Amino acid sequence: MSLPTVSNVPSPARSSANVIRLGQVSVRYRLPHERYATLKEHTIRWLQRRVQYDDFWALKDVDVDIAQGQVLGIIGRNGAGKSTLLKVISRVLRPTRGHVWVRGRVAPLLEFGAGFHPELTGRENVFLNGAILGFSHAEMERKFQRIVDFAELGDFIDAPLRTYSSGMVARLGFAVATDVEPNVLIVDEVLSVGDPAFQRKSIERIQSFRAAGTTILLVTHSLETVQRMCDRVIWLDHGVVVADGMAETVVQEYRNQMVGSESIRLAKAVGPTESQRWGDRQVEIIQVRLLDGQGEEQTVFETGDSLVVQMDYETNTPVPSPVFGIGIHRHDGLHISGPNTDFAGLELPELKGTGCVTFRVPNLPLLDGLYYISVAVHPKDGLVMHDFHDRAYTFRVINVNGKVKEQYGLFSLGGTWKHTPSWSAPSTALEAPGSSRNGLHV
Repeated sequence: MSLPTVSNVPSPARSSANVIRLGQVSVRYRLPHERYATLKEHTIRWLQRRVQYDDFWALKDVDVDIAQGQVLGIIGRNGAGKSTLLKVISRVLRPTRGHVWVRGRVAPLLEFGAGFHPELTGRENVFLNGAILGFSHAEMERKFQRIVDFAELGDFIDAPLRTYSSGMVARLGFAVATDVEPNVLIVDEVLSVGDPAFQRKSIERIQSFRAAGTTILLVTHSLETVQRMCDRVIWLDHGVVVADGMAETVVQEYRNQMVGSESIRLAKAVGPTESQRWGDRQVEIIQVRLLDGQGEEQTVFETGDSLVVQMDYETNTPVPSPVFGIGIHRHDGLHISGPNTDFAGLELPELKGTGCVTFRVPNLPLLDGLYYISVAVHPKDGLVMHDFHDRAYTFRVINVNGKVKEQYGLFSLGGTWKHTPSWSAPSTALEAPGSSRNGLHV
């Protein structure tokens, strides 16, 4: 077994263009097999050599070279080893096995507010955090006003940190950590904090580092951000690099895997529990299927896809002209729509035996999110319920490769934009119909 190595001196075997090299890096965490109620109990067991551990490998034989000026995105599910990898490169964590070479100054943005003390003022925390990052008091004096101006804290800089909002702490932490000229900038899920104006400001500063030739390592769950900002992407899964290449290619592979996993997960959750179902069961909805435009069962759709809700029923007694309907709710409980056969003017005959009722949406207008479908059948007067399945069927809408540009609200209206300059004749007016997918303007 080779001894773990972390060094800021280039390896003779590496290319001069590389600023980071990881050679067969593995990180093991040892987790106690049992939980102990007190430290005393744990100590006694440890002295008796009765403490058993389970080994968890957060990284397994990661072998990666990163060139100067490269913007590298690291993607993967929670627990894939992304943050552990960044901690190893940042020298916060030593690998269990393997070698790490890093050349130049590293500025890690692993967690805003790390190294801050809540009882100290913002001013005192700036100098404290600067010392942790390796800066002298004189250097922090020169940086101080720039940091305060960027953080936009004003008079709050002399207030205790415990009086700050989370957004204020985030602004101060980002301002301190990025007021450097690093060779390597490490960003771990910090672009999603703060208000939109602060997020834009943070991205602008990171882009300025990129323009200056800084090597940037970025971890974020926003695949759109990864595609927009990164030249190269590494996909980690259970500590192993499963893909490494151009951003668009690797992100698409990751999306395809996510869609497959999500489809399987949602398909397993189909059907009402006892608490989700009620009615006199004169008509029973015995099966509900969500289909795509080709009639295939599907639980993951894109905005603009066809969605078909198919309800198979069985009658226990002849039922005159019942009404079938569905309800769509967003994951937070917001009721979006509630169409039924009566609203649509579809008069059903007296039902006997078995049959099928379908509801088709030719162009699904819903934007990215998780949604629940309820189904129901009841008499026309609505005084009783024959069968009701409350939010028992789940589907997800995704936005692949940014095909749908809209991000806000529930759905796309499918409208068009038009601009007519006051000095221009109507024939020269500019009209933007938007991009179209399956007939849906977005």
